[in-house]
Amino acid sequence: MTEKKIFIYKNFVLFNILHELEETTKYKIHHVDSIDLKSDFKDTNNSLLITTQKIENINNQFHIENLPVNFVKLIENINIYFLKQNFKNQSKINIGKFIIDINSRKLVYKNDFINLTEKEINLILFLFNSQTPCNIEKLQKNVWGFKNDLETHTVETHVHRLRKKILNQFDEKEFIISAEKGYFLKLS
Repeated sequence: MTEKKIFIYKNFVLFNILHELEETTKYKIHHVDSIDLKSDFKDTNNSLLITTQKIENINNQFHIENLPVNFVKLIENINIYFLKQNFKNQSKINIGKFIIDINSRKLVYKNDFINLTEKEINLILFLFNSQTPCNIEKLQKNVWGFKNDLETHTVETHVHRLRKKILNQFDEKEFIISAEKGYFLKLS
């Protein structure tokens, strides 16, 4: 697991208190008098700046407006920050040249995106994780949760609509490929 770092900006009292709690919190506590945006704060997932004065161009900061501060609440806010970062990172999956953002239900390519339904996300992820092409029956069972009761046109219609969305937005004709043995993703 990557070490989480907390930087206390120009506040020795707060630094000393949190430094004493370092073993309990499992965070590495640092005091800083100046900020190097290129090195200290490029890893927004594993570092957090705690400051009493808001600093521009730093997204990963917790600004304390009023002192004294309730330390239980402060530790709680720090933990929540890192949990949110983990959640956000786990929601993005690279699939070839695309990124699926599960939280926002988007398929992203460069600076463009399309909104996806939950079924479309499940379909893409199932095809991505499959080692072989998936026939309609396999998709019915694993993506739709049906045995053979579903009309085959349901799967074909969903795939057709998804392929059309991808073509219209990204001009990508060969992301979901239909072959004799079933559907698969072309990732290159």
